[in-house]
Amino acid sequence: MIPAPLRRAGLVVAVAATALLALAAPAAAHGADAPDGTDYRGAVTGVSPDRPGLTARMVEAGARLELTNRTDAAVTVLGYSGEPYLRVGPDGVFENSRSPATWLNRTLAGETRLPAEADPAAPPDWRRIDDGPTARWHDQRTLWREDAPPAAVAAAPDREQRVRDWVVPLRAGTDRIEVRGTLDWVPPPDPYPWWVAATLGFLVIGAAGLVPGGTIAGVRALRAVGALLALGGVAAVALTVGRAVDTGGPGLGGLLTELLTGQVWTLLTGLGALAAGAYALARRPAADFTLALAGACLTLFAGVSNLAVLSRSVPPAAGPPGLTRVLVALALATGAGAVAAGLLRLRTAARTTPHPHLTHAP
Repeated sequence: MIPAPLRRAGLVVAVAATALLALAAPAAAHGADAPDGTDYRGAVTGVSPDRPGLTARMVEAGARLELTNRTDAAVTVLGYSGEPYLRVGPDGVFENSRSPATWLNRTLAGETRLPAEADPAAPPDWRRIDDGPTARWHDQRTLWREDAPPAAVAAAPDREQRVRDWVVPLRAGTDRIEVRGTLDWVPPPDPYPWWVAATLGFLVIGAAGLVPGGTIAGVRALRAVGALLALGGVAAVALTVGRAVDTGGPGLGGLLTELLTGQVWTLLTGLGALAAGAYALARRPAADFTLALAGACLTLFAGVSNLAVLSRSVPPAAGPPGLTRVLVALALATGAGAVAAGLLRLRTAARTTPHPHLTHAP
């Protein structure tokens, strides 16, 4: 009969594999539209002429342009042929199904096949797509869509440089408005130091599982792993908030909506790691199994799912890019370390558990 600690270890592996498969499916489905990072930094420099209540910004690491119109009049975004594309105003957001931009902007690559109804010269056919005053879309004018970098970047890839200035035209009645911005090349960071830091952290934390569990040193090791896993949970929550600020709608409501929808798994993973760390600090039953399970989820949902951050200069999160990389490295080190420490302690417990036939032998 398989000892209970080893059965728990097997369960950890099964749950981790299931989580990885569940994570891979949405990543494959949405990876093209929600990049994990880029080396091209897009930024809005202003709206001209300035209109109070009309604001714009880049979101999702520059993958989308966001326009918010809190004025009393609707504003029309013009497409690539100067045709009406989007209408944003107090009545919500409408898209023109006749505009080629409506179809081309479905994906980041802009490779959607145009339907027969797409005709920039045809009268607009407006369809409501959102009730709020904010629109977000992939705009080819703000992006670098070629596989090869610009010639100037290829000649000096280690130097930050301007790729181009861009303009997205708007119309408010008979008035012309422009959203102006820039696209810069930012050299990617060296991922090697981050991998070294995460690996060393994993080894140090995992080594705590070698300390015998029934000793004072073993209790201290358990508490240390629990405290570090809780730190990883804090890092995951901070990372989640940073991504939600970058991709969510304006205001507290937009932030909460993004946290509870687009970022919910990473948020729950961080909170779960905090709870598991507290559980281990309290020396509760099955703390080793809890550490391993929470560590596996933290590694996958907060670490592996954000690996691109370590090698991209512009991560999809608000705040300094270096801080985002620190948070990902912390999640990787503490999550993987907790898995190793928990499994090692479970293995040690299985070895030291007396066999029932031996304990009850005459």
